[in-house]
Amino acid sequence: MTYDTVIIGAGMSGLAAGIRLAHFDSRVLIVEKHFREGGLNSYYTAGGYPLDTGLHAMTNYAPNGPKSAPLKKLLRSLRLRLSDFDLTPQTTSKIVFPFATLTFSNDLDLLKQEVTQNFPNQADNFVKLIKVVNEYDFGDLASGRKSARKIVSEIITDPDLLEMILLPVLYYGSAEEDDIDFWQFCIMFQSLFLEGLARPPGGVRVILSTLLKRLEDAGGELRFGAQVTRIEETDGKVTAVILKDGERIECGSVLSSAGRIETTELTDTKPPDDSARAGQLSFVESINILDRPAKELGEDSTLIFYCNSEKIRYRKPEEPVDLDSGVICFPGNFDYTDSYNGPEMVRVTHMADYDYWFGIEGLQYMKAKADWRLRSLETIANVTSDFRDHIKFSDIFTPDTVRRYTGHINGAVYGSPDKLKRGVTNLRKLYICGSDQGYLGIVGAMLSGVIMANVIMKEKD
Repeated sequence: MTYDTVIIGAGMSGLAAGIRLAHFDSRVLIVEKHFREGGLNSYYTAGGYPLDTGLHAMTNYAPNGPKSAPLKKLLRSLRLRLSDFDLTPQTTSKIVFPFATLTFSNDLDLLKQEVTQNFPNQADNFVKLIKVVNEYDFGDLASGRKSARKIVSEIITDPDLLEMILLPVLYYGSAEEDDIDFWQFCIMFQSLFLEGLARPPGGVRVILSTLLKRLEDAGGELRFGAQVTRIEETDGKVTAVILKDGERIECGSVLSSAGRIETTELTDTKPPDDSARAGQLSFVESINILDRPAKELGEDSTLIFYCNSEKIRYRKPEEPVDLDSGVICFPGNFDYTDSYNGPEMVRVTHMADYDYWFGIEGLQYMKAKADWRLRSLETIANVTSDFRDHIKFSDIFTPDTVRRYTGHINGAVYGSPDKLKRGVTNLRKLYICGSDQGYLGIVGAMLSGVIMANVIMKEKD
């Protein structure tokens, strides 16, 4: 059978693109090399507990925002309702440095008050930054990269506040060391602080099951265990994909969420002007199941972004794991209307050296995971409560896990630092969506899929 479009990868962007195309009677097939959907944001069961990967919180919540808000645009495009995702807002979260703590919630006024209290000479500058982000033209994809650190430092003149603002933005979306493109900064600042965070009580499963149901209802197809090993081309145009088992699937176009470089490697002709760099930034994350709610142990925050130094060190570390900064997430501490019935846990994320984790295996790998998990918990006990005596089960994933389940070079969670904003490659009818297009967060990933689906329909022969 010939398809109008074959989509590589059943992550958030691939699923959203498939739904959007199927809505307009396009014959669309999503091929996923693994046996579960989600990509970076997926789920599994271990120790009898339902666990998520990737998702701490969905950004861009803004339930009372304008129709132009990203999440509302996404829902209209996928013909879904906000209630389909069963989202529960955060309570309060924190940004913690040695010199100050900023508390924020989905009410922007709280963060404004915190900035005014801790950095009174920056109150007007912070309001100016909000105005700049609100007025930013997110549709301007032709402009080249601009350093967010440089631009924001011209508005926020206190270097301490600058670091505090950058920490959550970098951890939740930057593929660059110590910086981020200003376009992406504005996307993430808006989604984190201006629109807010939420999470389904059932975790990422709720979002993925909703997308799968919508794809099925729209007539799209999805095949698991179908790994693409080659994108066939004729006269500079995509004609088919070849699977690992040798099957050839003819198609009019290919939309890949596998990554910019990873997709190029599948083509016969490597574009000489595609000089994208491989990503260098990966993470370890431990998931620790508690014997009681975190609130009973003294912590009621939803998220804690912490840094033990005065300046962020957001780069590939020299040691296996950089414990100097990280993100601590308490899924049970969202503002659930009914009592939360999921497993009580604390999830802890740090930057990691992929070379180290790729270079060990077997018992050495298992021992390293256990050792670094304990060192991580010891470190965060200085930031939040000490949970070590209340953990009844734990699991941990590393850059090797990321590479194995996503195919990303170096286990780079956010892909290449060189984003293909328009999503159009040098090979006709080959398009990119997902992390290497540059849209951030779960909503951003799905919007990326919708945007590229619209491009494909517009450029259809």
